[in-house]
Amino acid sequence: MKNYRITVNGVAYEVSVEELGAGEVPAASTPAAAAPAVAAPVKKAPAKKAGAEGSVKIAAPMPGKIVDVKVKAGDAVKKGDVVIVLEAMKMENEICAAQDGQIAGVEVSVGDTVEGGDVLVTMN
Repeated sequence: MKNYRITVNGVAYEVSVEELGAGEVPAASTPAAAAPAVAAPVKKAPAKKAGAEGSVKIAAPMPGKIVDVKVKAGDAVKKGDVVIVLEAMKMENEICAAQDGQIAGVEVSVGDTVEGGDVLVTMN
C-alpha cells in the first residue's frame, strides 16, 4: 500500500493505493464500500455579479458551460427568444425567455461553468 496526499481545488485528501501485479485481480473481500469515507468539500456559491436583479429568473436546467450570451441588460425579449447557449454533454442547448420582458441582469459570462438551478439571467 502506498499513501498519497492529493489536493483538488485547494482541498487535501489522504488516499491509499494498492499496487497490483500483472494479471492480478483485486480481492473481492475488500469492497470499495469498506474504504473510509471522505467528506466532500462544501461548494461555495458563485459570487453574485453587480447589477440589477429582475423578478423573473432564468435558471440553468442542467450543469454545463456557457458558450454564448445572446442578450445584455436592457434588451427587450419575447417569449421563446434565445438568451443563453449552454453546452452540456457536447450538445449546445438554447435557453429561452419564458415570457416577454426586459433583461434586468446577466449573471454569467462566456466560459463560465454552471450547475443545474444556477441563475443565468434575470428579467422584468
